[in-house]
Amino acid sequence: MVEHGLGEVLAGDPGFRLRSDPDTVRAPDLAFIARAHFDRVGRIQAYWPGPPDLANEVVSPRDRWTEVEQKTLQWLDCGARAVVLLDPPRRTAITVRSHEDRREALGEDLIDLDDVVPGWRPAVGDLLG
Repeated sequence: MVEHGLGEVLAGDPGFRLRSDPDTVRAPDLAFIARAHFDRVGRIQAYWPGPPDLANEVVSPRDRWTEVEQKTLQWLDCGARAVVLLDPPRRTAITVRSHEDRREALGEDLIDLDDVVPGWRPAVGDLLG
């Protein structure tokens, strides 16, 4: 993605300030920020102002689905274009674009995120390793 000039991929840091006063900061496991979005803001030292274009969360066995769902909807409500939830034990990925638009993919199914990351259609298995 970076080598094709599409944008920046960030892992863990920085956090993303979704709201202010009081501050709400989240850090997805992996995030993508489109080039145009990144160019407007530039490099930062603290929290990124606003959501990434794409947030990827790896669901751990300790996570409660109600909390994962709450975090997913918060990303979307604050302006993320998509959230991908990776569930390694089940070997699935759920792509969420809105409250109503969620798609589950398995194994070698492709995740179509072309509108968020042009040309990127990874297989679930490739994301899970």
